[in-house]
Amino acid sequence: QAQLVESGGGLVQAGGSLRLSCATSESSFKIMAAGWHRQTPGNERELVAHITLSGTTTYADSVKGRFVISTDNAKNTVFLQMNSLKPVDTAVYYCNASVYRYLWSRPLDYWGQGTQVTVSS
Repeated sequence: QAQLVESGGGLVQAGGSLRLSCATSESSFKIMAAGWHRQTPGNERELVAHITLSGTTTYADSVKGRFVISTDNAKNTVFLQMNSLKPVDTAVYYCNASVYRYLWSRPLDYWGQGTQVTVSS
């Protein structure tokens, strides 16, 4: 059973940067595609960035030009580089990945535990 372990959240001033990481629990679990979502109290989870196996990326309009999603070469970790942060970016950020392991019949979907990002004005 794979797990996704998130890290990198915290408190930052407006205009600052943070880098979130989401790593598979073992190197044999490979990320086929992944997304970063965020959620604030009382609101639905919002997809902010997505990356495919081929490296194609898409972004929500609200973060376009400020956030960058990427993976490491080994396909074990997905990152979210967040620049020019704004107070409205404050949320719990979750990674979601389609994970594959050799001999599995198909990739399986997993979620990270969430990490709090707080941007102060």
